[in-house]
Amino acid sequence: MNAMADNRSIKVGIMTREEFKRRTIAIAKGEYKPGKDEPKIWFESLQSFAQVLSDDNRTLLRIIDEQKPNSLGELEILSGRKKSNLSRTLHTMANYGIIDLTRPRAKEVVPRVRATRFNLELNA
Repeated sequence: MNAMADNRSIKVGIMTREEFKRRTIAIAKGEYKPGKDEPKIWFESLQSFAQVLSDDNRTLLRIIDEQKPNSLGELEILSGRKKSNLSRTLHTMANYGIIDLTRPRAKEVVPRVRATRFNLELNA
């Protein structure tokens, strides 16, 4: 897919937990308004970024995006990963806003990819 045509690109940044807390409080108090060009997803460290978007997890995102599984059981078969591992990974990705998890029926979770490209912004 042409990178220019991909509208599922998300800017991500690195910010310590303390910095993120101060920023969130400033936003809540109306003291700071985030710019539209600022990252939408924040990771606490490069290590956490690397863990969430590891090679295996990017492969998982690609499988979800291309195959569009309708359940974790189907994703388990497509990916070769166990449901318990998938569930933990998918919930982490959902917490970061990388995927959506919907529940069309009780005890059924359907993952859908929100972002396929990640632009990392680092401050020195």
